[in-house]
Amino acid sequence: MLFRLHKPRPVNLALQGGGAHGAFTWGVLDALLEDGRLEFEGISGTSAGAMNAAVLAHGLLKGGRDGAREALERFWRAVAGSAPILSAGADAEDGSLPPSIRIMLYWTQQLSPEQFNPFGLNPLREIIATQIDFERLRAASPLKLFIAATNANTGRLRLFRTSELSAACLLASACLPSLHHPIEIEGEPYWDGAFSANPAVFPLFYECVSADILLVLLSPPVHGTTPRTGEDIRRRAQELAFKSTFLREMRSFSHAREFVGRSLMPLGRLERRLRELRMHLIATDDLANRLAVESKLTTSLPFLEMLRDQGRSRALEWLSRHFRAIGRHSSVDIAGLFH
Repeated sequence: MLFRLHKPRPVNLALQGGGAHGAFTWGVLDALLEDGRLEFEGISGTSAGAMNAAVLAHGLLKGGRDGAREALERFWRAVAGSAPILSAGADAEDGSLPPSIRIMLYWTQQLSPEQFNPFGLNPLREIIATQIDFERLRAASPLKLFIAATNANTGRLRLFRTSELSAACLLASACLPSLHHPIEIEGEPYWDGAFSANPAVFPLFYECVSADILLVLLSPPVHGTTPRTGEDIRRRAQELAFKSTFLREMRSFSHAREFVGRSLMPLGRLERRLRELRMHLIATDDLANRLAVESKLTTSLPFLEMLRDQGRSRALEWLSRHFRAIGRHSSVDIAGLFH
């Protein structure tokens, strides 16, 4: 990391979920940490975004920026080594899997987790339990963390904050109901947080000081081609369901800012906060449209490293073009992008 004469500028991060595509966010975070001109106040994460958020906070706590970079690399390499059979023969560029593996994945749509995975096996459980010191993180996290999960019986969003963090919270945030048993916390069953927030932006707005929010998105605002096959339609339907709440939240922020902008009355605290809000974006964009539909489950190391490198490249490009906007103005028009 280069020596900086100026104090790093604070931002909040909103990290979207997307299974193995979360390795793209690994690359984004790695580049931002290496650059050193930004510091993070709060992070809201869902599914893979939640994993990245907790691992980042743990690494910062133990070893600063370099420790965070090492922790992220250690986590994703462990993910790559956790399911060698599932990723055997995966394409390193688009994440496509051999027909035999796709057939196995097909059965996850036809069987319940109790049938397909009766013993509740989840490689992530051991990885996060051994790599993250949750007790220390709850007591002394350098970041405000907001981890999203969805109550499987009510559909309500549950946000786990820093003082509540545990391995179960992260597993709940990433619990795909077609693969894993619901994660029970305090007697309630939870599924993937993407059903209710992917990611939740409002806690960064209400509970953090910095007015800059950097969105790291793994699902493009506009998908490439219209799906035609049954499998592609199911995947697209899930993707749309996973980002519907996020789109509504972005539209709400946009409408509220427009309303405040037209007001002739003196501004209160909420109105001033809305006017000061500054949005920024790093996204997979065209990359996501080039990836195979099953690639979110592809954990081969070459594929994850390709995503990491793409994330680093996008982050460095964003820093070059938009770093000066931090603390001054938005670098993305959320009204034009998400309306």
